[in-house]
Amino acid sequence: MTEDVKGIFRTRGSSGGSGGAPPAPAALAAKVRTLAPSMTRSMQRVAEAVAGDPAGCAALTVTGLAELTGTSEATVVRTARLLGYPGYRDLRLALAGLAAQQQSGRAPAITTDIAVDDPIADVVAKLAYDEQQTLADTAAGLDTAQLGAAVGALAGARRTDVYGIGASGLVAQDLTQKLLRIGLIAHAHSDPHLAVTNAVQLRAGDVAIAITHSGSTGDVIEPLRVAFERGATTVAITGRPNSSVTQYADHVLTTSTSRESELRPAAMSSRTSQLLVVDCLFVGVAQRTYEAAAPALAASYEALAHRHRSSPR
Repeated sequence: MTEDVKGIFRTRGSSGGSGGAPPAPAALAAKVRTLAPSMTRSMQRVAEAVAGDPAGCAALTVTGLAELTGTSEATVVRTARLLGYPGYRDLRLALAGLAAQQQSGRAPAITTDIAVDDPIADVVAKLAYDEQQTLADTAAGLDTAQLGAAVGALAGARRTDVYGIGASGLVAQDLTQKLLRIGLIAHAHSDPHLAVTNAVQLRAGDVAIAITHSGSTGDVIEPLRVAFERGATTVAITGRPNSSVTQYADHVLTTSTSRESELRPAAMSSRTSQLLVVDCLFVGVAQRTYEAAAPALAASYEALAHRHRSSPR
């Protein structure tokens, strides 16, 4: 990123930092799962240790946790700060709280690893649990201040462009269809060339949204960068809050996914959390624009109602 863009970014502000109150104990495990893939290997060892044994780690000093994970005290402190805590002492308090919650009501012992020879009933149970966990993690880690700011920008936007490729492109279409039904101007772009040529036309008062689980999809980052530089309000929906896409985002909405497996890649599991964020955005905008949104929804429903009625025999 050039120094000029960095300067613009600093002026407009970033949502991916660790400002605000530390996450509640219930959100700690979700935050570890979300952030671990973007951490260094040594920080991952610390994060995996605290998520795997919160009670045991809560009893350790910073030196003890560093020795347990084969890292340094500085790495432990950096990990705590990346997870949203001012220091290791605050992380230990959260770990103690998480351990108490787990002891009072543990989650069911079920793994989401699906084998080729699993009975279909087991596949259903594992996928259902995985979906529930993904939604719970996303809800726990979602920054409602950033969400509210994005909702406000969408509610007052002249027009909204949404960028997504592959599975994320389907989510982009879902969001634009919802916005169109309440009378807002919105376009979904999965063609990278069209996305950039449309982004050039954006300006202050417009909104551009990039949806990318990895946060590194170039075909999504490029139009968001163009929209950012044109003065539009930009939003990133991503599973990697420290990824490349966030440098051009005024607001970052973080999603969570389950661990990838051979039969269920990230593109599948990420869509669940992305759709939750999209629904939150839509409902928030509908609330803000209710006087116009309600009649528009009613009109669109009425216009399509005849297509859902059974034909007379």
